[in-house]
Amino acid sequence: MHDLDHNEDRPRGTYDFPFEFHHVESSHPSYVMSYHWHVEYEIIRILKGTLAVTLDEKSFTAVPGDVIFVHSGILHSGIPSDCIYQCLVFDGNLFLKHNSVCAGYMQKVIHQDILIYHHFTEKYPEIQSVLNSIFDAMWKKNPGYELIVLGQFYHFFGLVFSNHYYLDGVTKARRDYKRILQLKQVLEFIEHNYASPLTLQQLSASVSMSPKYFCRFFSEMTHQTPMDYLNHQRIEQACYQLSTTDDSITEIAYRSGFNDLSYFIRTFKKYKGITPGKYKRS
Repeated sequence: MHDLDHNEDRPRGTYDFPFEFHHVESSHPSYVMSYHWHVEYEIIRILKGTLAVTLDEKSFTAVPGDVIFVHSGILHSGIPSDCIYQCLVFDGNLFLKHNSVCAGYMQKVIHQDILIYHHFTEKYPEIQSVLNSIFDAMWKKNPGYELIVLGQFYHFFGLVFSNHYYLDGVTKARRDYKRILQLKQVLEFIEHNYASPLTLQQLSASVSMSPKYFCRFFSEMTHQTPMDYLNHQRIEQACYQLSTTDDSITEIAYRSGFNDLSYFIRTFKKYKGITPGKYKRS
């Protein structure tokens, strides 16, 4: 039995400073943020362009200056348009360790007794200022940046509680979303099996649906067909390998689930706008 709220099981940062920072431009292997989830929290800052964000089944567009707060276990994705954005993934349990007064507040966040607002726009200048300080510190990593990050995080949570920037009593309703759990299940199946020759029948069977109903369900949830999503995941894996290994394009294509090199090249160009060879050299 898989725990569908713990998809990405890997360490973030270090034990004492569990923060992982990413600066994402169009050349980044994971420029398009595919549907995924993790037990950690994530904050996303938009620097340029727009990011079409989906959190569970709620969609909106984030613009420069906006900051998105993603709770633990939330299924999320982001489709960039001429976008530069940054992500900060962190372990919320850090804030339960050191101070019992602060831990009392943080337990409400960690246990999801409250849900912090997910989209902070220009209407929340104090929040944007504090989170910008955190991102800038993580980006520049000047001496003492860890102190700034930890201090400003406490400032952020303090503003959330003092201004009631959260929702009450919604945890149980969110966790009862059967459709979201089913989507998590099939995405996990794809994550573990993308390198194999998967069929629509296998994908639909992973959530005990008929192929016809499954296609409609998947398209409603992700705005993609199942095979489009599968191919995109394969191309993302190929991009990572092209960026981090010296293996041949043919080897990478086969490891990413493509049994036909010409089809891999056509599909790669469809999603990335350039051939794998050019991507590898860039």
